[in-house]
Amino acid sequence: MVTEPLSRDAALALSAAELREHGARLFAGKFTDAEGRGRPMSTQAIVPTKRRRAARAAWQRLSGPDAGACGSCHNEPVLGGAGDFATNAFVSEGFTNPDFDTLDPQFSNERGTNHLFGAGFIELLAREMTVELQAQRRAALNRARATGEPVKAPLLTKDVAFGTLIAFPDGTVDVARVEGVDPDLVVRPFGQKGVITSLRNFTINAANAHHGMQAVERFGARWTGEADFDEDGVADELGTGDVTALTVFQASLPPPAGYEPENPAWRAAAARGARRFETIGCASCHRPTLPLESTLFTDPGPFDLAGTLRAGDAEPLAVDLAPLAEAAGFARDEAGRWLIPVSSDLKRHPIADEQVAALGNELLAQRFVAADTFLTAELWGVADTAPYGHRGNLDTLDAAIRAHGGSGRKARDAYAALSDKARDDVIAYLRTFRTAP
Repeated sequence: MVTEPLSRDAALALSAAELREHGARLFAGKFTDAEGRGRPMSTQAIVPTKRRRAARAAWQRLSGPDAGACGSCHNEPVLGGAGDFATNAFVSEGFTNPDFDTLDPQFSNERGTNHLFGAGFIELLAREMTVELQAQRRAALNRARATGEPVKAPLLTKDVAFGTLIAFPDGTVDVARVEGVDPDLVVRPFGQKGVITSLRNFTINAANAHHGMQAVERFGARWTGEADFDEDGVADELGTGDVTALTVFQASLPPPAGYEPENPAWRAAAARGARRFETIGCASCHRPTLPLESTLFTDPGPFDLAGTLRAGDAEPLAVDLAPLAEAAGFARDEAGRWLIPVSSDLKRHPIADEQVAALGNELLAQRFVAADTFLTAELWGVADTAPYGHRGNLDTLDAAIRAHGGSGRKARDAYAALSDKARDDVIAYLRTFRTAP
């Protein structure tokens, strides 16, 4: 695949369908040396970082570049999906040591490939949750200033509790009791640790790490002083319009539509399993639905940090995802909000303990998120996106449930205590979470 970089202005001149088509080509096509694939003098770090010496190989399975195309890993059951164990990525150590060659967990965290179906709805939910949480912080600060007394404020959005904060009259905030989100109260719904704010941010990070394709808005001359930061002989490898197209393509991937079994016995088992899933406590984190006020996806998003094109940097582009919601048959509540069946609370939880530690195998914290703490996985599409666990080393849904410790321990133990038939019902329910009918 050989293509010229697309500018933001050129992207804005395209229709939504044309933009998605361009994004699909970039996502599925294999990048070439002529386009700048590879990064001989740049590491995978999200902050532009030079190597001390040129890379010894153009491809490197551990620290990258390790894939020719986005679709090389995101492909099961179709383009945009998850990946098998063979597509695992290795993160953390390559940020500082680009030549590491060990799988030892003290040096690198190994991660499976998540699916991207419905990703636009996930980002929109996170944006709305962030707006509500930050509004609650502002209200607490205003009350503290007005009364001259500290104000303790619970943080609650879409019926998901994120702990409490204490606002003081001098404008400072105690966030020691904030749970499951960063102290800035930005809900980051991507990455297995919940550390990526947006699809645009994810795209820029992944393009550099896995393909050696560097986005102008982070690695260009304006920020690094060099048009060819990775010194591969190609300047300005991904234009802002290319990143926009990739973002819109991913945001527009259809959400998992679910599946109602034709077999009456399986259908009855799934219905029993849905009730059991809630009564044993799984639904306390894997929320069946989260309400969404607006389906209008705008790019750039409102909460990205430096290194990503931000609101105010460029003319916004808007794509309405309502047709996708309608096609998937999403319900609405009495307030007219779309009920997005993500089966997640988009919150981080510790998921391992001393007795059940299978999901606590990582030794490196990532961006100040504890090693045993992960974002609640969205279950929509889970029936078609095995293997499971953040390392992709759990073959079955039963094994994935039994691996839950920490915050998931009580529900896990309740599941393990069920009869074989009752556990089969829960699995039958989860098997209805298909990517498409």
